[in-house]
Amino acid sequence: MAIQAEDEEILNKFRDEKTRNEAFNLLLRKYQQKIYWHVRRMVIDHDDADDIVQDVFIKIWKNLPGFRNDAQLYTWMYRIATNECITFLNKKKAKNNVSFDDVDYELADTLSSSDQFNGDQIQRKLQEAILTLPDKQRLVFNMKYFDDMKYEDMSDVLGTSVGALKASYHLAVKKIEAFITNTD
Repeated sequence: MAIQAEDEEILNKFRDEKTRNEAFNLLLRKYQQKIYWHVRRMVIDHDDADDIVQDVFIKIWKNLPGFRNDAQLYTWMYRIATNECITFLNKKKAKNNVSFDDVDYELADTLSSSDQFNGDQIQRKLQEAILTLPDKQRLVFNMKYFDDMKYEDMSDVLGTSVGALKASYHLAVKKIEAFITNTD
């Protein structure tokens, strides 16, 4: 409940013209890293993730005055970040006139050459397996596995039923297990 109170305090400060910048700085400190890693796990590349996160927080700044408290603040921000990721991946696919499989291959290549991802072999294998998933399953898996997000919150972010999200997560786990088992 303390987290909700902090969000409420941030929102109240944001509504006041005199404390708006302070409120946005609090929001950045609280959520920037979470949003960054959510985006980074989708697009892999650090520079792309940085650019997208910047766009996400610009949209948050512009749209926060209209935030109606009918969702939790972080699920609202995750929805914006998720939509920005999907838009970015769609643009990348269209720009390069390639299939998502090719984009995923390129992302996997970025992962293996990145000095930003310096995880051990198991972590790298997991990331490669995640990249084989369709976008929606990848989003669901990342939100559940890495962010420990509740299905109800994911439902708010993705606009999908809890049952469908559980099924997507289950399928994602099975595909990841199969990938890891078959590539050893």
